Amino acid sequence: MSSNIPIVRQVSWISILIHMLVFLFLIMIGYVLKFGFNSIHYSVIIYLLLLIVLKTAVPLSHKKGMSLIKKGEFRKAIEKFENSVTFFTKNAWVDKFRYITILSSSKMCYREMALCNIAFCYTQTNEPTKARYYYEMVLREYPNNGLAIAALNAIKTFSKE
Repeated sequence: MSSNIPIVRQVSWISILIHMLVFLFLIMIGYVLKFGFNSIHYSVIIYLLLLIVLKTAVPLSHKKGMSLIKKGEFRKAIEKFENSVTFFTKNAWVDKFRYITILSSSKMCYREMALCNIAFCYTQTNEPTKARYYYEMVLREYPNNGLAIAALNAIKTFSKE
């Protein structure tokens, strides 16, 4: 799905190593279960199924929010991202170990992404005060978030407040 909305994806390269270790672990299980050479094939299938299920089911609200952003439905997306913030606040361990629990390669944790996305949605609905509030919240919790720093600078530059 193509979109005119800018999507930022930062990759944590250490996660690639973790993904490879998970895949090798699956291959080893296949050899232990005596699947022989077919263990590689089974490992690929299991890994891909795991990837699809985990990336779809765990960050469900986040995925729905991203889909709504791509459609330009920013107000509806805010609700989904708020649900995502709630989920990843209650289940912080899932987010902390996202390289394994979700097989995510994202450098940013999902909670951080959701807060940034809420702020972005507020900029798109022309609510700079709310956007500023969320970007400032991001910086309090994640001080090195370049996206929030740049967005706050833009809000200060272009805001009529």
